[in-house]
Amino acid sequence: MPDLSTPTCDLLGIAKPIVQAPVSVVPEVIAGVSNAGGLGILQATWLGASQTRRRIAAIKSLTDRPFGTNYVVSLMGENEHADLDYALEAGVPVISTFWGDPAPFVERVHAAGALLFHTVGSAQEARRAVDAGVDVVVAQGVEAGGHVWGEVSTLALVPAVVDAVPDAHVIAAGGIADGRGLAAVLALGAGAAWVGTRFVMSRENRMHPEHRARMQAARETDTLHSSLFDIGWPDAPHRALVNDTVETWLAAGSPPSGERPGEGEAVAHHAGGEPIPRYSMEDPLESMTGDVTSMCMYAGQGIGLVNDEKLVAAIIDDMISQAGAILGSFGGD
Repeated sequence: MPDLSTPTCDLLGIAKPIVQAPVSVVPEVIAGVSNAGGLGILQATWLGASQTRRRIAAIKSLTDRPFGTNYVVSLMGENEHADLDYALEAGVPVISTFWGDPAPFVERVHAAGALLFHTVGSAQEARRAVDAGVDVVVAQGVEAGGHVWGEVSTLALVPAVVDAVPDAHVIAAGGIADGRGLAAVLALGAGAAWVGTRFVMSRENRMHPEHRARMQAARETDTLHSSLFDIGWPDAPHRALVNDTVETWLAAGSPPSGERPGEGEAVAHHAGGEPIPRYSMEDPLESMTGDVTSMCMYAGQGIGLVNDEKLVAAIIDDMISQAGAILGSFGGD
């Protein structure tokens, strides 16, 4: 296995420059990434106190390697701040923030001995984050799946951020699904790749089988960047698969909230029977019933490169091997 370790790897205490984007709450995914030499990150914003504690404990029981938790700043209330405090008290070594100002978190995170990541969408935002004391900036290109802060492609954004904060650690995000993408962002000056969609499709990740099938069949042209699925998180652009809900909305002329086709109707239900309205920000879970493929199915443009299911460790090993071969081919005599 080639050695692609970087100064960012050294800072994080990991062997391989791969960070799992916070796309899962499954402990086996997060711990699996960390055990394979990368850094797993738990999406903790919507878990609630008991689930946050339970899942952090489960991750710690599965790995003794570093991992992180992620929080959407604009959606954090008193309970979410308490969950963050618990994560720090539990010794989680990395805290990742997004969609808001990271400055109020810097002293709090550093006082606990943890590192603070913040996701940015522009070079200017990266400078502000580093000036505030953030340890690592995640430069997220518009190709990324899920909620996307900026509008610049990964290829253009990453070198701009690297140049803007030359003394900072930069992780590249958006459209990275194999070793070719990893090699590319390392060549652009990033210290690691932030990988989401590829890990969503890992064997360990628990997801609704219909959701998995749609993801596996998708091409790079099958996503849309919009603010369509806004119930629960308004005015938040995101990238997701094009499905019946999206196609019907586009055919109607992309009307605003309140005038969209089928608005107010339930398309699926939680295991306890609670309805999930069309245009909800929720994505399908294994336990849900109904027309789950009409729900939001977050995916980046790298989905076209994801046509199989692999264990987390195999995903990482394949990415490292492929990236190493590519980068090594430029170092020959």
